Amino acid sequence: MARTFNLFISHSWTYGDAYDRLVELLNKKPYFSFKNYSVPKDDPIHKTPNETLLYQAIKQQISPSHTVIILAGVYATYSKWINKEIRIAQTEFATPKSILAVEPWGSERTSRVVCDNADRIVKWNTDAIVDGIRALVD
Repeated sequence: MARTFNLFISHSWTYGDAYDRLVELLNKKPYFSFKNYSVPKDDPIHKTPNETLLYQAIKQQISPSHTVIILAGVYATYSKWINKEIRIAQTEFATPKSILAVEPWGSERTSRVVCDNADRIVKWNTDAIVDGIRALVD
């Protein structure tokens, strides 16, 4: 039986099209099964009354994940939540979550924060992303 990979895909809804394209790439990959623990755009998590509750809600979403995937576009450097998601993945669990950085398609610059904290960095390519996930989890 094929393994199902539990993934938390970090993203900014300001750049939601990149997230949508990444999920689409993964969905189209034959013989690759995953469960997406990311926070959907219409999820009530976004309406938590304070950052502490939002932090806890994101931690809860990351908890069952094998890998945290972060789109490593330059925008990530300026996201206040990227650092928090990295901290959650690396320090909040008995076994840290692996971090896969995906460099955006055609990008010339990537987020130093994301790349410095990634366990693996891959290009925007379905096979590279899936191979990166498998290498980090298996």
